[in-house]
Amino acid sequence: MTAAVTTDTELDEAEATDDGGRRAARRFGTLALAAAVVVGLLLGYAGGLLTPTFTRPGNNSVEAGFARDMTTHHAQAVEMGMMAFQQGQDLEVRQIGGDIATGQQGEIGTMQTWLRSWKLDPTGDQPPMAWMSDGPGAVKNGLMPGMATPEEMKKLRAAQGREFDVLFLKLMIQHHLGGVHMIQGVLAEGHDEDVLAVAQIMKNTQQTDLTNLQAALKRLGG
Repeated sequence: MTAAVTTDTELDEAEATDDGGRRAARRFGTLALAAAVVVGLLLGYAGGLLTPTFTRPGNNSVEAGFARDMTTHHAQAVEMGMMAFQQGQDLEVRQIGGDIATGQQGEIGTMQTWLRSWKLDPTGDQPPMAWMSDGPGAVKNGLMPGMATPEEMKKLRAAQGREFDVLFLKLMIQHHLGGVHMIQGVLAEGHDEDVLAVAQIMKNTQQTDLTNLQAALKRLGG
């Protein structure tokens, strides 16, 4: 009996098929995450619509300033999370990135719905962090606490493999620490019960994220 022989051509075709399958799976995963982000945004809008409007925070209120600034802060986290999901080499890094992107996109929807329900513009005329007593001093080069600089974002986009994973984790830890600082500000100085309830959930979520981010960074030797 003659043993079956696999030619080099057949091996090449099989490898090409495997690579194509992995690329297709990654593309499908990216599309699925993008869809999840949209769903999260819509759910956030729906959640925000449930906020009572008997008393509306004013244009220069702590609540309005927080909603505007945290929307900007969250937007960068969503971008970074999407990058981690698409570019991350480590499975946990990709999972963390996807979770952050979907979760914070939903919270953006909630905060933007608050502003609309309060009959306020999505952007105000006050400088960043003016709503928080020690806020202006926390702004560095126009960036709110924990936000990555343009140079850091450029470096993250260009990074690959383990270098990307470690840099993402470091930047997101910094980002979340700044976010928690802002959330503590609205919890200390805000008055709207619904905003305070959502802010507390945000704080709990980000503190859990920080635990996972720090553990992943330690595991990767960062």
